[in-house]
Amino acid sequence: METLSISTDARLTTVDVTDRVGDVVPDGVTGTCTAFVPHTTAGVVLQENEAGLRRDLEAVFEDLVADRGWDHDRIDDNADAHLRATLVGPNVTVPVSDGDLALGTWQSVLFVECDGPRSRTMRVTVAESPG
Repeated sequence: METLSISTDARLTTVDVTDRVGDVVPDGVTGTCTAFVPHTTAGVVLQENEAGLRRDLEAVFEDLVADRGWDHDRIDDNADAHLRATLVGPNVTVPVSDGDLALGTWQSVLFVECDGPRSRTMRVTVAESPG
């Protein structure tokens, strides 16, 4: 397992971490790679890394989850971030073939920040297939 550090500069944003996740995979390995975010107000998705689509993703999360008015806001005023991260999910698993992430043509690994700006971590593990 390797831990990556990720810095964000906005409350709700995405960061392309595809190359950094792929760099964890040893040469020649075939199996799976899992990227896991150990935070309750951030997540990770597989999606196209296109600026307009990334803005659209952020807009969808803002439209689906209101910024205010949640019970949890009484504690630390970030319920929206928790709810958005729940929609995103904390992990993705990608097949690995001969040391490379076997992503689709337009797929990228995107870290989704819902409560930034912050310094975050992502844990990346690689499991080699037997044989």
